[in-house]
Amino acid sequence: MFAADLFTEPSDCWTYGYDNSRYHALPQAVCFAHDPAQICELVRLCRSHKIPLITRGRGTGTTAATVPLRGGIVLSMEKMRARLTIDPANRVAKVSPGFTNQELQQAAAAHGFFWPPDPTSAAVSTIGGNLAYNSAGPRAVKYGTPRENTLGLHAVTGFGDPLKTGVITTKGVVGYDLTRLLIGSEGTLAIITEATLKLTPLAEARRTLQAVYRDINSAADAVSRIMAQPVTPCALEFMDGIAIDMVRKFSDLGLPEEAGALLMIEVDGPLASIAASATQVADAARGDGCLAVDLAASKEDIARLWRTRKALSPALRNVAPQKINEDVVVPVSRIPELIDGLGALANEYGLTIVNFGHAGNGNIHVNLLFDPKDPAQMAAADPCLDAVFDLVLQLDGSLSGEHGIGWVKRSFIDRELDSTSLRLMAAIKQQFDPDGILNPGVGLPDEAARARQHPD
Repeated sequence: MFAADLFTEPSDCWTYGYDNSRYHALPQAVCFAHDPAQICELVRLCRSHKIPLITRGRGTGTTAATVPLRGGIVLSMEKMRARLTIDPANRVAKVSPGFTNQELQQAAAAHGFFWPPDPTSAAVSTIGGNLAYNSAGPRAVKYGTPRENTLGLHAVTGFGDPLKTGVITTKGVVGYDLTRLLIGSEGTLAIITEATLKLTPLAEARRTLQAVYRDINSAADAVSRIMAQPVTPCALEFMDGIAIDMVRKFSDLGLPEEAGALLMIEVDGPLASIAASATQVADAARGDGCLAVDLAASKEDIARLWRTRKALSPALRNVAPQKINEDVVVPVSRIPELIDGLGALANEYGLTIVNFGHAGNGNIHVNLLFDPKDPAQMAAADPCLDAVFDLVLQLDGSLSGEHGIGWVKRSFIDRELDSTSLRLMAAIKQQFDPDGILNPGVGLPDEAARARQHPD
C-alpha cells in the first residue's frame, strides 16, 4: 500500500467521517484499496486487533451506514476501478465497485444497453454503494432493483476470506442465494469487490406524460388503474398538494390552482408501438378527479413537464433549513391512507410534511421539515418520525424502500421484524463476520445481538 493510500492525520480523515445524513465521526484512519488481496489483508489485520472496519463509496447514503460511530478504520472503495467490461453477447457487465452508476450507464449505452437501477445520485454514487444499499430509483417500478439485476458478486468476508457468489448466466439454482443476501446488507456481511450485472437493452423510444388531480385519492386511484393495465411505465412519480403549493411559491408551474396531486409518468418501448402505449397509459390516468393529462410532444415539452418535480428540492431548502427525509413504502392502494395520516401528524406535531416519490411501487419520500432554531419544532421532530413509522407499519408497509437502515433506523426495525427474524439475521452476521468488525452497529439493533446470546 502506497503512502497516498493511507490517511492517519485527523485533517485528512475528517471528510471520510460523514455521509449524506446528519451524522459525523472522525475515523482513526482511512485506507484506499486497489485490489481484493489488499482488502483481505486489511480485514485480517483489523480482525486480529478487533478494530472496526467501515466500508464506503462516495458517501451519498442517508442512513449513516458509512459513518464510523464506533470508531475504527474507514475503507474507501473509490480507487477500486480495475474492471468495467461490457459483454453484449451475454448482456452482462463486470464492474469494480469504485465506478459510478453514471460511468456504468455510459459504458453500457455504447453497446445499446443499460443497468436498470437509477438512483438520483447516479452521477456520483458508486456501484458498490448501490449494491450495499440495494439502491434503485424511478425505473424500479418496471425493471426492478439491484437484487433483480445482479447475477453474481466477488467479496471479502469478515474472516478476510475471498468469496464468490452467483453465476454469470441468467439461470442458476446451486446452493443458497448469497448474492441477494449481500445486496442491501450495508457492508455488514462482506465487502463487495466486483459485480456481474445483468444488462437490459435500451428502449427505442420514450414518452413523458404529466397528470394533474384534484386530490390525492384521485391520483392514487389513477396509480392503481395505470399499474393494472398491460403497459408498465418505466417511471411513475408522485407529488402531493403540499409539495405542489410549495413549488408554486418559487416557480411558475402552469398548473391549475385546484391541483392537489400530480403524477409524472414515463413510458418506454419499441418505436412502432410507443404512441399506442402512451395513449393507453394516458387513458388509464384519466378518471374522476383528473384535471389534465399532458403528453409531451418535444424535448422542450419534456423539460417543461419535469420542471415541477425538479423545482421541489430547491423549494424545500428555502422553506425549512433542515429536514428528515424518509423513504417508506406502503401498498399502492393504501397511499391515500398514508397521505391522510401524514397530514394528521403534521397538524398534531406542528410540522410541515411534504410527500413525493415513486408511486408505482408505493415508495413515498416523507420529508419532515423543521427549523433547528425553533425549540418546539426540534422537540417535535423525533416523536413525529416515530409516529410516521407506526403509521406505515399499520398500513402493511415497510420502513425503507431504498435508503437502507444504517444507524438512523436501527432502533425501529424490531417493529417490522419479529424476534425470530432478528435472531436469524444476527446469526447470519456471526457466520460472515464472527468478530463483528464489519460496519458494527449498522442495520440491526443491539437487542438482536443479545437475543442471539439469550434466545427465548
